[in-house]
Amino acid sequence: MLYKEIGQNHQGDIEIAKKMIKMAKECGADCAKFQKSELEFKFNKRALERPYNSKHSWGKTYGDHKRHLEFSHEQYRQLQKYAKEVGIFFTASGMDEMAVEFLDELDVPFFKVASCDANNFPYLELTAKKGRPMVISSGMQSMATMRRVYQTVKEHNQNFTILQCTSAYPLDPEDVNLRVIAEYQKEFPDIPIGYSGHERGISITVAAVAMGAKVVERHVTLDKSWKGNDHEASLEPSELTELVRAIRLVERAQGTGIKQMLPCEKACHDKLGKSVVAKVVIPKGTVLSMDMLGVKVGEPKGVSPEDMGQLVGKAVTEDVEEDGSITPRMVDGYNNKG
Repeated sequence: MLYKEIGQNHQGDIEIAKKMIKMAKECGADCAKFQKSELEFKFNKRALERPYNSKHSWGKTYGDHKRHLEFSHEQYRQLQKYAKEVGIFFTASGMDEMAVEFLDELDVPFFKVASCDANNFPYLELTAKKGRPMVISSGMQSMATMRRVYQTVKEHNQNFTILQCTSAYPLDPEDVNLRVIAEYQKEFPDIPIGYSGHERGISITVAAVAMGAKVVERHVTLDKSWKGNDHEASLEPSELTELVRAIRLVERAQGTGIKQMLPCEKACHDKLGKSVVAKVVIPKGTVLSMDMLGVKVGEPKGVSPEDMGQLVGKAVTEDVEEDGSITPRMVDGYNNKG
């Protein structure tokens, strides 16, 4: 599943939010995701009252800033309705317990657990008990914590995934740590593992899919120059389109994991596949020894080189010319594996 983190890149404007939902659909994403907070439950009073002088600020205090960006329950219902009309799944990260309760009422297809709540075990337990699928980011956490996350959620909910994530915006390649995906796959083999990326560009995310990431989250924006911490680490529409194309290509290329000659290889095998040939003239009735046998591209196709050892000690049933292919029917008692 590929879903787009709109987060709060909508600038607090519901019309921009709708444009971003439509963009996610048009670019081929499976889901558009937002962030829902009930601010008095996510932050204490002093956190909301602290001055916020960043160039990205939408208010004098952090509370003013967050209130500007927070959609109401009714606006969320409008966005959900619009997403349904567009034909894309709609959900949000519940950034506190009360937000989870609202999203549950909204009947979202899955809950997203942000990295900042991955070690919030009361929150995890409450969310898991709702019974909806869960996607859990793991930024800022240790493996020991993620083992506890797995055990806590698993007790109440079998349907969840863990995403490798590094919580920096934008993220330098040296800090992505894609190898954690493989470690999670070993630690938690019974759940899908995914990737939440905050890096610039798409190459690293495509690599994550090639490593087996089954769920992918990337932030999106309509303009990287807009005010907000996340825009620089987000993908614009052209990048999102290319990412979706590349991921679908990698998914097609994953295959079954079964190594065998495929039908598409038959033409090459017929043209260039090698066979056992006679190094010398071999009269009818001769018992074959290894020094009589060589390997070349032969016409007609003969015994496969990998079965050469099976020919030794067996008699030929007809004359074989020098440089001629040795076919299965020429050798008495040869067990042709086909």
